[in-house]
Amino acid sequence: MDTAQNLSRRPREAVRGDAVSPALFAHFVVRTSNFAAMKTWYRTVLNARIVHEDERLCFMTYDDEHHRLALIHVPGLKKPAEDSWGLNHVAYSYTSLRDLLSTYVRLRDEGIVPFRPINHGPTVSMYYHDPDGTGVELQVDTFPTKQEAEQWFGREEFQENPIGVLFDPEQLLRDYEAGVPEAELLARPRGQAAASLAARG
Repeated sequence: MDTAQNLSRRPREAVRGDAVSPALFAHFVVRTSNFAAMKTWYRTVLNARIVHEDERLCFMTYDDEHHRLALIHVPGLKKPAEDSWGLNHVAYSYTSLRDLLSTYVRLRDEGIVPFRPINHGPTVSMYYHDPDGTGVELQVDTFPTKQEAEQWFGREEFQENPIGVLFDPEQLLRDYEAGVPEAELLARPRGQAAASLAARG
């Protein structure tokens, strides 16, 4: 996505303390003692390129932003305890179910498989663990517009099951290749058991 136009300079205006939301989410930064493995994993999963690396830092991106992820090499860090608070996961969206499934196949063939494939309702999502154990969600929206997705949270289906329904990515892939309509594949099944949040990630 080209963000240059959205971030172009405007004529100078008076500073008034307005409530202004960010224009975009730029990047996140991870401290790791697993430097080489983390570089390889994120380059593979995000199909990213490295824009700078040295013995301590690695900056990478997958679009026109100068960097979307930075890794800081800090030897000797301890793995967080299972009951620690902090970041649960980060999420990346694809523009089509085909792109999500193509990414699933590419990663599967590299030995990277999701630990939780789930249809949340507004998204069909596959959750992975990076080498340090942080969750990474790869998703595709199930509604044509963001407004329709937001409205999901007020619907009966969400009240009944706010988490989602697990699915088999191999079956989803077979159904897609068999020509099952995409709207049917994206729709969250009703009447199935809700997924639990108990699993780490």
